[in-house]
Amino acid sequence: MSTLQPLAQLAPASRTALAPAAAQLTSKQKAAIIVRFLLKEGADVPLQRLTEASQTALAQQMSAMRYIDRDTLANVLAEFAAEIEAMGLTFPQGLAEALAALEGRISPQTTARLRKEAGVRQIGDPWEHIRALDVEKLLPIVQEESTEVAAVLLSKLPVAKAADLLAKLPGPRARKITYAVSLTGKVTPEAVDRIGLSLAAQFETVAPRAFEEDPVERLGAILNISASDTRDEVLSGLEEDDMEFSQKLRKAIFTFVHIPARVGPVDVPKIIREVDGDDILVALTHAKSSGDEDLDSSAEFILNNISKRMAEGLREEIAEKGKVKAKDGEAAMNAVVAGIGALATTGELTLVIEEEDDDSEA
Repeated sequence: MSTLQPLAQLAPASRTALAPAAAQLTSKQKAAIIVRFLLKEGADVPLQRLTEASQTALAQQMSAMRYIDRDTLANVLAEFAAEIEAMGLTFPQGLAEALAALEGRISPQTTARLRKEAGVRQIGDPWEHIRALDVEKLLPIVQEESTEVAAVLLSKLPVAKAADLLAKLPGPRARKITYAVSLTGKVTPEAVDRIGLSLAAQFETVAPRAFEEDPVERLGAILNISASDTRDEVLSGLEEDDMEFSQKLRKAIFTFVHIPARVGPVDVPKIIREVDGDDILVALTHAKSSGDEDLDSSAEFILNNISKRMAEGLREEIAEKGKVKAKDGEAAMNAVVAGIGALATTGELTLVIEEEDDDSEA
């Protein structure tokens, strides 16, 4: 702590006793002396973290003091330095800082409940959080809040983001807000802070999600390795209940038949190395003997994108096996799909994103 280095030079040889003048000082007077000394030395003292009452008391105490002699200063600094040196551990000040220190280590539900019960702000300056948000997230607030609040919000944003936000508003609404900006000159800092807290709270009221993945992604992952009969039955039922969700789900599903369209030829050898050899053989055997053209195309895609020697060896083994049970074949194909998913998760393989149909084109 560089700001405390002068303390050792000013402190007397013995710190066991204070000079009479220093011993008679109150704790508030000693605090004022320490703060005055640190500020004089150029230290960055975060006084704004004190409560408003403490800041007021400090300012009043400093205004009431005139001067102290060098010995008194040395003894006060020595006492302060001794307390700092004896300090073994410090804890966050207030629940807000405690929750910030525990972020990621306690559940989001607990954090949200404690903040709500205690009424503490999640961040020190709510406007820092608001300024970091995308324009698309800010747009609904500007459209729904009062003109005065929208004007304050616009004034607190970076110029480029404020201009972008204003351009997305309807003309009449944009004109009202820009006029209201001209009237913000007399808005007090306290009012701006309250508005910031209120707006930030609106973005924090979204309930914590029990599942990180989207429902489409979660169900798609399940159906990817489900039996084809089960998968078809589920999708048919969903089409009757929720056509939109069913269509999204079909796009999220990745099965053995999707390999040629979603996997690059150069990545096929990685799949062969990732998946157990027996599963590869059984999956290819089932695909070649199933009579399903799509499955056969996937098998050929795999065989055509590995070394010629390995492909010939697999074709011979496939011919020898002849046919496998449908249950075993589907299990093996699911193992291949799971292997592809594992490679995609680690970034060793990138699945091709299928382009959506453009309904606007006739």
